[in-house]
Amino acid sequence: GVPKSLRPLEEPSVMKGVTSMMRKTKVSKPYGSWPSKLTSEVVTAGALRLGGMQFGVGGRPLWLEGRPQEGGRNVLVADGTDLTPKDMNVRTRVHEYGGGAWKVLPDLGLALFTDFKTQILYKQSLATTDLTPLTPEVENAELRFADFELDATRNRVVCVMEDHRGDGKEPVNSLAAVDLDGGRAEPVTIAAGSDFYASPVLSRDGTKLAYVSWEHPAMPWDITSIFVVELGEDGLPSSEPKLVAGGPGKEEAPQQPQFCPDGRLIYISDEGTGWWNLFELEAEGRGRSICPMPGCEFGGPPWMLGTRTYEVLDDDKILCSYSSADKPTKTLAYLKISTGALEEVPIPYGSFGGVQVAPDGRLGALGGSTTKPVEIAMQNESGDWTAVKKSSSLSLEEDTLSLAQVIKYPSKNGRHSYMFFYPPKNADFEGPGDGELPPLLVKTHGGPTAATSASFSPMIQYWTSRGFAVADVNYGGSTGYGREYRELLKGAWGIVDVEDAAAAAQYLADQGMVDRNRLAIDGGSAGGYTTLACLAFTDVFTAGCSLYGVASLEALAGDTHKFESRYLDYLVGPYPETKQIYKDRAPIENLEKFSAPLMLFQGLEDKIVPPNQAQMMFDICLEKKIPAALEMFEGEQHGFRKEENIRRCLDGEYNFYSQVFEFEAAGLPAGFVPVNISNLNN
Repeated sequence: GVPKSLRPLEEPSVMKGVTSMMRKTKVSKPYGSWPSKLTSEVVTAGALRLGGMQFGVGGRPLWLEGRPQEGGRNVLVADGTDLTPKDMNVRTRVHEYGGGAWKVLPDLGLALFTDFKTQILYKQSLATTDLTPLTPEVENAELRFADFELDATRNRVVCVMEDHRGDGKEPVNSLAAVDLDGGRAEPVTIAAGSDFYASPVLSRDGTKLAYVSWEHPAMPWDITSIFVVELGEDGLPSSEPKLVAGGPGKEEAPQQPQFCPDGRLIYISDEGTGWWNLFELEAEGRGRSICPMPGCEFGGPPWMLGTRTYEVLDDDKILCSYSSADKPTKTLAYLKISTGALEEVPIPYGSFGGVQVAPDGRLGALGGSTTKPVEIAMQNESGDWTAVKKSSSLSLEEDTLSLAQVIKYPSKNGRHSYMFFYPPKNADFEGPGDGELPPLLVKTHGGPTAATSASFSPMIQYWTSRGFAVADVNYGGSTGYGREYRELLKGAWGIVDVEDAAAAAQYLADQGMVDRNRLAIDGGSAGGYTTLACLAFTDVFTAGCSLYGVASLEALAGDTHKFESRYLDYLVGPYPETKQIYKDRAPIENLEKFSAPLMLFQGLEDKIVPPNQAQMMFDICLEKKIPAALEMFEGEQHGFRKEENIRRCLDGEYNFYSQVFEFEAAGLPAGFVPVNISNLNN
């Protein structure tokens, strides 16, 4: 059975009837003004970003903790003990987004990791914690490493290398081999010539290397290739790489190759149906869908390196996970390769990632649910799941928790879109009952080729416990709904996402669920762009908040890093050929269409959305007498990592809406400095 502590709160219980009889009378108070125990301090206190787990020697769990209270530093932890020295931060800058910055090699008793400041790759003894640098010291962290695959017979790892040392316009990406002896030799190139590489994986005997590559202007969920290359005894390619899946000109994005012990290749592809399903490469070189399941996705968009959503266990068995378009939770299952039969594995988490298998067959995972924060968990000997590390000590009583409702709603041109709707909820307070409806906050996720989920989010509960309704939208172009839905944003960013975000607010207002005069919208990064575009190109919203949002598409096209430098070709059109479209869809070029009050939060070290975009937006709002506020944070990049800044954004946005919508803010911290909104009296 499931341990009591891990049971989802929505399970029926005998106590429900009893507690409802004892339930105290709620106090009526205007929506938005409900005092809440969920202060920004409670929401962020000790909150960790858990970055997955791996099994070490003897099945001992190791995991990555991102600590906002240490400026966002990432620390490798073994069974509760820090391995990473205090002056280091486990994070790679490959593709700027990173991922795959560490790997445990239990057979060698080692952990590998990249240090953020220097980007040097280290090996660390799991027994003594001694550190040895493996890669050359290079000025300005110009040599970067990620996504490691052990080549045991040659005592080295094969990984993705990104080299910024040349004087070319872009860094050079390749697959390279790094010796584990600590000699710090220049890494040996194994594959080069493509714009991007990911997921290097070796056959058990070390004679074959499979990997993913792709070329500008494609993104890794758009068009990719899987190649297999033979390696000689010296570890260098002894043949030309052979294309085995996907390829230029095909509308396919295969990902995550893995070898069976007998040398057969397994991978995930959206070939044929447009849904990422599992495939086996057959002897004659054709891919066979092992278990065709249109409507389900076994993989996601590879924004980060090192993500794995399945594990090959033996020649006929895979442990896999999948999501389905009509269900808010994921499924974990064993898959028989020969028959395609799926056997569900019970797991007390609706959303989970990085499932790992210990030598004795026990499973570990990063688990989340709709009712409590994410945690690292593993099975005990009897198969029950127990939490080994929680991302937060926060736990909410059932009468405080707003649970997501999945709503499929109509949008423009006969399309449908999806949202998770959270009604206002507080154990002690309710609306005034005089016909007043709650204000709505529409949330637009980043990416934009990504998705939001129904996993517990203290940031959403912060709003619902104060009397806001929240709509977390998976607009057209989001992942998890197949290629056709994902490609709704092809050439249509700033149109489809905007229509769907606005349609969500209008739908809820038409249903009498929210106050149509108090419709707010927020988002970060690409979601910040959708927020700004909604304020520029629709008149649905009465306030908005952009966190490090894209304001100028041209600036983004000319000023971003290699990984995303051609992403806008897909989302908008090739630049400069379609320059006019870039202008037409840029919020910063259409400020005459703005009228709603705007809040801007921005990091001063952001390389992806430069701070001058936020400053320009604010300056033009001042000129046009639009109510606006801008707060900049030193030492923050794209996405805020410091606890005090995360708290300031949350409280600041709430305070901003309280001023604009004229309600009394409740429960702001002592000494809180109100947001200074210019032109508010206009």
